[in-house]
Amino acid sequence: MGILHKKWLKKNAYPVLLPTRRDIQFNLPADKIMNWHTDAGDIFTALLNTFSIVLPVGERFFIDAVRAHREMITDPDLKKAVTAFIGQEAMHGREHEAYNAALFARSPIAPKFEQLVSDIFVLLKKYLPPHMWLSGTIALEHFTALLADSLLTEPRLFEGADPDFEAIWRWHALEETEHKAVAFDVWDTVKGRGLVAYGERSLGLVIATVLFWGLVIPTFLIMLKDERKLTDLKGWRKFYRYTFGDIGALRIQFINYTDYFRPNFHPWDHDNRRCLEQINNLYK
Repeated sequence: MGILHKKWLKKNAYPVLLPTRRDIQFNLPADKIMNWHTDAGDIFTALLNTFSIVLPVGERFFIDAVRAHREMITDPDLKKAVTAFIGQEAMHGREHEAYNAALFARSPIAPKFEQLVSDIFVLLKKYLPPHMWLSGTIALEHFTALLADSLLTEPRLFEGADPDFEAIWRWHALEETEHKAVAFDVWDTVKGRGLVAYGERSLGLVIATVLFWGLVIPTFLIMLKDERKLTDLKGWRKFYRYTFGDIGALRIQFINYTDYFRPNFHPWDHDNRRCLEQINNLYK
């Protein structure tokens, strides 16, 4: 019993990695918004476009969730990391709003979906306590960290993509990796590692998973229907290859996704810091 108790309460031993706020702007070709990844095909492109719709609204929610707990942080390094996290998420939101402007001009469902997600976040903040905002934030940060890892470690994933769209996704993936533990470390600081904290953390991922895919999949399919791609069998074969087949951006992260439910999980247990060396090549 004592060993179990220590296991649940043990804090992570990882030092805080300080992110850097980078003010980078992308000039995306609006005319390519629905077919910017020729090798992966329009269906895979539509999935990433659907992800992009969620990002600005989600990142504002993440900022609010972390900011609501900033006064409880005493560690100076974590305080600096929180400030940098907020700066990075603000830049991500700004650039994906520009990305989404082209998408909104093309897809009728896109702005409706953004408004729906925004309304849901308003309700969550109205009816849930701030620590559950933070639980949802670390769950969704886990999602983005896993997708970022796939992008950064599978070189075939963006072969054949328009270089401007590849650049924005690669930039986003690098910075999501750089700050992937910040909100989690805030959670550890304010909630600790007891049974209640573990239950609330795990519940956050369950709810986030159901909401995320329950909202993304119907929107993605409507977008394909509007583009007359819903019955494109060749496109679906490509989509399967990139998501669950030999490239498998989603498949290769399944074990890492479930690892979140370990009592002693920490984002840097999946140590992909080597990927951050790419920042030096991209942003000289």
